[in-house]
Amino acid sequence: MNSDLIIPPARAHSGASVSMQGKVVLVRCEGYEEAAVYSAVQRGVDLLGGISRFFQAGETLLLKPNVLSGKSPDRAITTHPSVFQAVARLFQEGGASLTYGDSPGFGKVETVVQRAKLSSVAEKLGIPLADFSEGRTVSFPEGAISKQFTIAAGVLAADGIISLPKLKTHALTRLTGAVKNQFGCIPGLRKGEFHARMQRIDQFAAMLVDLTRMLSPRLYVMDGVVAMEGNGPGNGTPRPLNVLLFSTDPVALDAAVSRIVCLDPALVPTIVKGQEQGLGTYEALELLGDPVEDFLCPDFDVNRRGDWTKDAAGRRSARLIKNLVSPRPVILKDKCTRCGTCVKVCPIDPPAVDFLQEDKSRPPEYDYKRCIRCYCCQEMCPDSATVVETPLLGRLIHR
Repeated sequence: MNSDLIIPPARAHSGASVSMQGKVVLVRCEGYEEAAVYSAVQRGVDLLGGISRFFQAGETLLLKPNVLSGKSPDRAITTHPSVFQAVARLFQEGGASLTYGDSPGFGKVETVVQRAKLSSVAEKLGIPLADFSEGRTVSFPEGAISKQFTIAAGVLAADGIISLPKLKTHALTRLTGAVKNQFGCIPGLRKGEFHARMQRIDQFAAMLVDLTRMLSPRLYVMDGVVAMEGNGPGNGTPRPLNVLLFSTDPVALDAAVSRIVCLDPALVPTIVKGQEQGLGTYEALELLGDPVEDFLCPDFDVNRRGDWTKDAAGRRSARLIKNLVSPRPVILKDKCTRCGTCVKVCPIDPPAVDFLQEDKSRPPEYDYKRCIRCYCCQEMCPDSATVVETPLLGRLIHR
């Protein structure tokens, strides 16, 4: 591996300038009918200045969808293939060369993109799958908390990134959106290393911001046509919001999502850290396109409890009472199929969740004293058998 590689500032095309900070376009899109989605995507990009703003002739762009796991698009786990296709078509018609890819939380990327119905679209449009199996170490000396990352070879081979996040809830960061989508540019199990090293949410959020600052996607197009609420990002409930969001500022985009679901953006650590570290803004939004009031969803099921800044401080000063107050993963025994996915994805060694005495006739059990609350097990459970619950004392404290 090459530990001396530094991504040059030119990855961010000069057309996507600082003047776009805070601007977010909202476009109504009621369903995934291909023509309607394409029209909505075209309108959204035009309101940001047009397709030519985001690349130069001869460049190759990587489309980075959210491909958490290989599930059907109607589960609202992954970026919908109609959104992927619309963005791809628009850039191809503008003259861009494209690749695509992601590093799923579990499983081979080839299998995952096939099950998510993305590979068939890519093959139809002649878009190759980029190499996300191998990575190179990239230095980032200006990082606030992370000075280097291992980045997938396919990402580094592209001239720029078009990020295609999915609007979903997340057990750790409350929302997974534009800032967090770049975490999939780290190949394979290396993502787990960051969970193990950065066990406080403020650290983890700062790392995600550093990563997005380094990769500097040129455009973000978020699929919120059918979002995911509740037990996200992999086992929640689909919720139609009928909106596509566009921005060059991932912090502003995620803040616009917070406004739509009526969640205080200060409760989302990636939004707060994003502004603190200069990635974008959430306090000076300029919303374009359709009125945000048309999309408000006050009963959207998202964690509104507590204050992550207090939680971060609490983990430093009161580790002994963590198990009494901190949200923790819980296995629903009646749903558990004992597949062992939670054991395999646990980033610490030995795992904090495991089968007792290798007895797979019963569900795995947690050692909460060792559990770092990364919620990878909840995120990747294929059977919706793992949920995040807050102990009674924690619920009383955060009322």
